[in-house]
Amino acid sequence: MSLVEIKGLTKKFGNFTALDDVNLSMNKGEIFGFIGPNGAGKTTTIRIMLGLLKATKGEVKIFGKDAWKDAVEIHKRVAYVPGEANLWPNLTGGEVIDLFLKMRGGGDRSKREELIKRFDLDPAKKCGTYSKGNRQKIALIAAFSSDADLYLLDEPTSGLDPLMVRVFQECVMEVKAAGKSVLLSSHILSEVEKLCDRIAIIRKGKIIETGTLSEMRHLTRNKLTIKTKEPVVSLDEIKGVHNIQEHDGELSFQVDTEEIDGVIRFLSQFGIVKLESAPPTLEDLFLRHYTRAEHADSQVGGR
Repeated sequence: MSLVEIKGLTKKFGNFTALDDVNLSMNKGEIFGFIGPNGAGKTTTIRIMLGLLKATKGEVKIFGKDAWKDAVEIHKRVAYVPGEANLWPNLTGGEVIDLFLKMRGGGDRSKREELIKRFDLDPAKKCGTYSKGNRQKIALIAAFSSDADLYLLDEPTSGLDPLMVRVFQECVMEVKAAGKSVLLSSHILSEVEKLCDRIAIIRKGKIIETGTLSEMRHLTRNKLTIKTKEPVVSLDEIKGVHNIQEHDGELSFQVDTEEIDGVIRFLSQFGIVKLESAPPTLEDLFLRHYTRAEHADSQVGGR
């Protein structure tokens, strides 16, 4: 059975549809990437999963329990990090971490101390003096010090510097190694690409693609960079070749994955000296999906 099962989830605020028939499932022990731009519906989905919002339609089950009716039971096994941690300004960072851990039954004190050092946090300062990044560190330390089965992380690296982002990524991999599950909601594609086993792309409240990165990559293009003994002619006429650019005697272009064999055969006649191939990034895939969807919207709107 799936750890998280979302079926036909719809959420309306008045006439505005924030979520439209969302279907997702998440397995035990996986890191699941939930990506889309700000306003796509990621946070609304997570708030419904936490029982903070009631769905207009559909079913949300976590650990086999109903997210709205059994929210108290579910919360005992879930750690949540929001994208904007609002803390008590007159409490110190250490006091807030302790308060969060106490609410969860105590947590792991040695893990707390270790994470305070790794995240380079001064726990003696009052929260009102902390930067956004330091407030985010407190939420992350409290979450990763607790023994949760599911971590719901909503834009968790907002405000963190690159060094702290790396510490965060290490923590995610450590909880995965311990058999825990992570839902990572983000618009930072490189972060999701590095960590996640499976990904769902959400746009305007609808899921437009779900799968592993390798499954999704077949839908897009590889980037090739080549250098040849003789000038390449008529490359723009070859099927599957896009966005040709020339720089310092090298050609770079994108190739539809299913056409790579034919393109390489064509190029070989010019005497290949150098050939580099890079798989499409999640960003490539994301932009292609969005461009395609926006084109479809404009076509519908133009009728």
